[in-house]
Amino acid sequence: MRERKMDASTRQQEPQTGSTAAALVARRLAVVTVTYNSASVLSGLLDSLAAGLEGIGHYEVIVVDNDSHDHSVDLALAHPIGARIIRTGRNAGYAAAINAATATIDPCTDLLVLNPDIRLQRGCISSLYASLHSAGVAVPQVRGEDGDVSRSIRREPSLMTAWSEALLGGTVAARLGLGEIVGGAAVYRDGGQVEWATGAILLVSAKAREAVGDWDESFFLYSEEVDYLRRVRAAGLKILYVPQALAIHIGGDYHSSPFLTALMTANRIKYYRRHHNAAASALFRLGVIVGEGIRLAVGLGHRSAFRAAVGFRDGHLVPTPNTPG
Repeated sequence: MRERKMDASTRQQEPQTGSTAAALVARRLAVVTVTYNSASVLSGLLDSLAAGLEGIGHYEVIVVDNDSHDHSVDLALAHPIGARIIRTGRNAGYAAAINAATATIDPCTDLLVLNPDIRLQRGCISSLYASLHSAGVAVPQVRGEDGDVSRSIRREPSLMTAWSEALLGGTVAARLGLGEIVGGAAVYRDGGQVEWATGAILLVSAKAREAVGDWDESFFLYSEEVDYLRRVRAAGLKILYVPQALAIHIGGDYHSSPFLTALMTANRIKYYRRHHNAAASALFRLGVIVGEGIRLAVGLGHRSAFRAAVGFRDGHLVPTPNTPG
């Protein structure tokens, strides 16, 4: 476990009280990022950790590599942050990689999950910790590279969210408070309890880890955070959005990848079906099909999503000529 010592100037910058600062120094944190051909973005994340973790006394950085074919591992090994590397030896998926990391850390350790294209802003994690005492999971305000606030808060998927987005479009549905994306400005400004948030950055307490257990590896990529945070809520723990904590997310891989778009769509349907009866699940899937079908002419992403929803069988994405089998 890495210990970061704070000098007097660092202490003066911290707004916490003495007792709060002492509590932060006492807690232990595992910072986990999962890489798969992530060399183009990984250095930026690692560079941001020192400032983002300012005020945290004990932390360890773990990079779990899913058999990258670029120099992701070499970058992580060479970086002065001193990351520990776990090689899965295969493209194991996001949840399996997180589980590989958590299997090696003490149950009393908090967990910070970060995408490699996240950039922590100064004091981000200390701000999250200020709210974690009353929650199982804390998430920050996420901004894009342009500085705009990302709509990272979500509602639990439902027939209302699926059909509202299908018929109105995601932007209008969010504005009206009907879609899965929470679009209202108030919560992004004031913070508070949420149902779930995108999994690019999550601070998970040791208490939540104990209550929830491992991440569900059957999702491979996308919807694993929806499932995990549903189980956090089922355990009676809160998920809090903390706007004082700031992070930048580059993101957007699925927009340019037909396969990732298809996988995300299939996992939305799979997740909903896990928790609802056959009739409701059929209506949810139909809503996705209708929405993507209406927008077939808009772009390749909608066509990939449409094929994934139509081809969804028995909880899996059926391969097509455009989706690797």
